[in-house]
Amino acid sequence: MARPRQFDEKNAVNSATELFWQRGYHATSVRDLGDKLGLTPSSLYRTFTDKHTLFLRALDHYRATESVQARQRLEASDRPVREVLREWMLWLVTCPSDGQSGRGCFVVNTTTELGITDELVRQRTEAAFEVTRQALRSTLAEGRDRGELSDGLNIDDAVELLFTTVLGLQVRERAGHDLDRLTTAIDLAIRTLGPTSTEPR
Repeated sequence: MARPRQFDEKNAVNSATELFWQRGYHATSVRDLGDKLGLTPSSLYRTFTDKHTLFLRALDHYRATESVQARQRLEASDRPVREVLREWMLWLVTCPSDGQSGRGCFVVNTTTELGITDELVRQRTEAAFEVTRQALRSTLAEGRDRGELSDGLNIDDAVELLFTTVLGLQVRERAGHDLDRLTTAIDLAIRTLGPTSTEPR
């Protein structure tokens, strides 16, 4: 199985991302990657150096596509902030891009599998998490500025609560938990934001 003449490296990274996302790092062998990408082991090593390097490329690809899309869905708009947050959290656990349930988030999956044992991976996962935190912070701050959230809302605390809730939801989605139960948790998390600045406490 020689390397095809019209080999497309970007498509190969995309395919590797899908495989790593589905199976995880350790359960994906070089043979699996070769079969998926249509490469011999020698061609794969020649192109990507090794499995670990390809995995880092896959994480970068995911962050540049799926993670960016998630952030864009959370960016402030003229819609009520609670509605935006609720729809965003639901979107994260319903896999709208391809309908494949039970995959969770590639970044969260990687964190639970590899933890802090791989510094290059940790740097990438933490950077992805920080993008989410900043997007949440911006959305909540705008909601407070518009009077949709209480002036007394501690934005940093709310960010940590929602961020932790999101990570837990994505783990539960990967475990196949019922969407109705996840929705209950989402609605409760939204309620913890409290009343608007004009509503009675």
